[in-house]
Amino acid sequence: MKFIGQLLGQHLQRYPLMQLEDIYKLLHQAALGAGHAVSNRDAALAALESECRSLVAAPEEPLVDRISPDGRLARVYLRPYIAREHAIGALADAFVRTPQVCPAAPDKLARFCACLGDLAEAGGIAFTRAQVSTWFDDIAAQGYPAVHHSQAFRDAYRPAYRVVAVELLPGVG
Repeated sequence: MKFIGQLLGQHLQRYPLMQLEDIYKLLHQAALGAGHAVSNRDAALAALESECRSLVAAPEEPLVDRISPDGRLARVYLRPYIAREHAIGALADAFVRTPQVCPAAPDKLARFCACLGDLAEAGGIAFTRAQVSTWFDDIAAQGYPAVHHSQAFRDAYRPAYRVVAVELLPGVG
């Protein structure tokens, strides 16, 4: 799948320490958004404000990183979002509303994951087909749950973002 190869190529260039769980997390978000993390607006805002208060320096990040094939879903990175003085409440609102305007598509996630073996074999990712098959067969057997970034990814890049429908943040995307 051309889109997956391009998406992963861009991310691996920026994040060369990505592990299989980081690749999966990206694909999970591209297909399902972040609805699993949304309970309500007040909780989303409180968690976002808390995370913003605890941010530490990290490698340079874009403001918006589109991750879905249609370009509607994106990771909005907190450090540049705050630096540009965008409203935290607007981001919380967009985060909570995203599952309504971009519903989860579990069938897409299965298709995205299914192409990774071919991508590994072609050298598009630094894992073997066997590694990819083993890891993704296991995650499929678990019902494609949400996962955290790998420790290597967290240590190196200190990810801080929200997955939102960019159409819900005018002037950002």
